[in-house]
Amino acid sequence: MKVNIINYAIAFFIILLLSFLLPRLMPGDPLTAIYGEETLLSMTQELKSQLADSFDLDKPLWKQFFIYLYNLARGDIGYSYYHNAPVLRVVISYLPWTLLLMGTALILSTILGVITGIESGWRRGKTFDKALLVGMMSLSGFPSFFIGITFLLTFSVTLGILPLQGAKTAYSGLSGFPLLLDVLKHLILPLASLTLVFISGSFLLTRNTMVTILGEPFILTAKAKGLRDRQVRYKHAGKNCMLPVVTQTGIGFGTRLITGALFVEVVFSYPGMGTLTYNSLLMRDYPVLQGSLLIITIFVLGINLAVDLLYRKLDPRVGNAR
Repeated sequence: MKVNIINYAIAFFIILLLSFLLPRLMPGDPLTAIYGEETLLSMTQELKSQLADSFDLDKPLWKQFFIYLYNLARGDIGYSYYHNAPVLRVVISYLPWTLLLMGTALILSTILGVITGIESGWRRGKTFDKALLVGMMSLSGFPSFFIGITFLLTFSVTLGILPLQGAKTAYSGLSGFPLLLDVLKHLILPLASLTLVFISGSFLLTRNTMVTILGEPFILTAKAKGLRDRQVRYKHAGKNCMLPVVTQTGIGFGTRLITGALFVEVVFSYPGMGTLTYNSLLMRDYPVLQGSLLIITIFVLGINLAVDLLYRKLDPRVGNAR
């Protein structure tokens, strides 16, 4: 366990360093993005120097990094150039929407993927299995933004039955249960887009694992004992399918959070971490980019650690082997 913690600490530092360096290696000037090229042209050189000094942009990269680490140790993750507010406050205002969207999509896609994968693997070679396999393979070829745009054009533009953008109706003054319904209504399309994108991975992995497990001696023994098909399918075979699915969910969380949420949130103008990261890239808002990547890193490493511990619970042999 100590080795795992050290590995996570090393990974955290490397990602922290990359999250600091990569935004600064991008072309463009944050002052230009903040104030505009025309405004900067009208500024005196002295004023430009003062602005650069206030944002620590005039210092060497290594000094900026140590200033960043010092502030981070004090719980200060920076001050946003664009939002003119502490980064932590900005991130906290966006983070809950991404957790709602990603968390719900991850849970739904995993549950649906595991159930359909178990049923498909159990009926290997039959029409049900072939139809599901073709459908899931087709879904896996579509990027999240394509599905999102298709849903947007169909249900929002053409049919007009669901909202075009946002996480709730602006200036509606809603509260209580009506507000909850409004939030859920705005959540439907981005949630459906992400769930459809994520479900194929869980399905294919579960189905392939199920097909392999069904040939194991303990499954043949369970059938020989006269257990019902449902018991064999879920209690014996299905339980053993969970190990690779849990691993895939934990490892793939970071990729899904960054790529899936980014594109879908931008398509639907959903006010989550994906939209915040995208706007920060456009504005060259280094502190917000660093803060966003830091929060994402903490969540990804935390979830991977939780998966590591859960894996030991599901299969005690993993802990004993180490």
